[in-house]
Amino acid sequence: MERLIFHVDVNSAFLSWEAASRVKAGEPDLREIPSAVGGDPRTRTGIIVAKSIPAKKYGVQTGEPVAMALRKCPNLVVVPSDFRLYTKNSQAFKAICKSYAPAMESFSIDEVFLDMTGTSLIYPDPVATACEIKDKIYQELGFTVNVGISTNKLLAKMASDFEKPNKVHTLFPEEIPAKMWPLPIRDLLFLGKASEKKLVDFGIRTIGELARESESTIQALLGEKTGHQLFQYARGIDNSPVLEVPEESKGFSVEKTFNDDIISMEQIQPILLEQCDVVATRMRRKGKKCTCISVTFRTLDFKNRSHQMKLGSATDVTDEVYANARKLFAEFWKGQPLRLIGVALTGLTEDGFEQMSLFEDCTKKEQRQKLDAVMDAIRMKFGNDKITRASIMNSNAGIGRKARRRWKTKKMKKNSKRNRKENIVISFAGKCNVLFLHRKHCFVPYVKKCKKPLDENTIPVYYTAMTVIQKER
Repeated sequence: MERLIFHVDVNSAFLSWEAASRVKAGEPDLREIPSAVGGDPRTRTGIIVAKSIPAKKYGVQTGEPVAMALRKCPNLVVVPSDFRLYTKNSQAFKAICKSYAPAMESFSIDEVFLDMTGTSLIYPDPVATACEIKDKIYQELGFTVNVGISTNKLLAKMASDFEKPNKVHTLFPEEIPAKMWPLPIRDLLFLGKASEKKLVDFGIRTIGELARESESTIQALLGEKTGHQLFQYARGIDNSPVLEVPEESKGFSVEKTFNDDIISMEQIQPILLEQCDVVATRMRRKGKKCTCISVTFRTLDFKNRSHQMKLGSATDVTDEVYANARKLFAEFWKGQPLRLIGVALTGLTEDGFEQMSLFEDCTKKEQRQKLDAVMDAIRMKFGNDKITRASIMNSNAGIGRKARRRWKTKKMKKNSKRNRKENIVISFAGKCNVLFLHRKHCFVPYVKKCKKPLDENTIPVYYTAMTVIQKER
């Protein structure tokens, strides 16, 4: 039986969701005026994450700074992002799509694949069914979508990217020569800029020219694996299934975009430490260790650069992950201003037997593991934001206004008991790490009554990994 796949994609999702919400409140429709979502319109900081069609006519582009967009279009209406609203609309949109299909794969927050194979008795006309889905989403939720129809995920997604908005397109195998092959090579899905440049330099400028070239030539240009995959895609071949349940993660990653430029290693280090702490915590919860660490950063030209290193042995220790990430950054960063920083842990292994180095200080590693265990336990019981590292809190690294407000205690009102936070020093073998814990949780009220450092016998059994806890005065 030939497969039938739909790709449903929200048109300019963030802006559409903002517009639909504002229209319900009686405000002007952002989709009909030059408008964009992203950044802070008052300070002219941040980047554009979505734009309206009228704004596009002024040359406003996704990913460019708000200040640049306002220079192109002085009357541009810029609204800040509201991810609670986006999550709510995403869930509602996906619920409607799911009601039509036996299997649905969430490809991103604003797009899904529907496997409609075997539904011909219920939905005999695929185009009519796609139009019904499209119209129902607009009538119930107030925003438009495009629907692409084909026999595989690749062609369905290519079809949905044809003319927008509020359209249904087909791209069946017999339509490939007329509809897909004349497109510029950059429109081929999953083709990166580096590969595009190599193909264009070789004289391949359309998808059809790539499809008609020999596979061996493409592999010689792009590498065996990449060349084979892109050659198959250019010919419309894709056998990937619609996955209702995501595949098990092959790694753990986190990245953050900043409103202000990151320009010094003093800013970068606490950001890296925070990100390494986040991904290492996630990894430990899954009972995994990593053998490869990579860092990513984005410069002002909006180009991402990634570098990775293989580890001598698997690790799940935050301090070890951070030390290697910092080393990578120091080696490859040349001092250019940054707008994005990220860390990824891959090459996962089970948290079991570990081969130790003859030159490694096992005692120190055990102490770091105990520290991670304590922090993980506190976060599991009381929440991720209840404990952090002092070097993150005390830095002015620009790691985000919310994070700074969360951990910066000096500006808190001294008389406000609800907002007050206590400083706790956790010491292992004479090496102190200052941590911060919300006052109303755990043993902080008990510690507050003590006028001298506590020993391990005074601490609840739940925190036996700690050797000394004392209040910092």
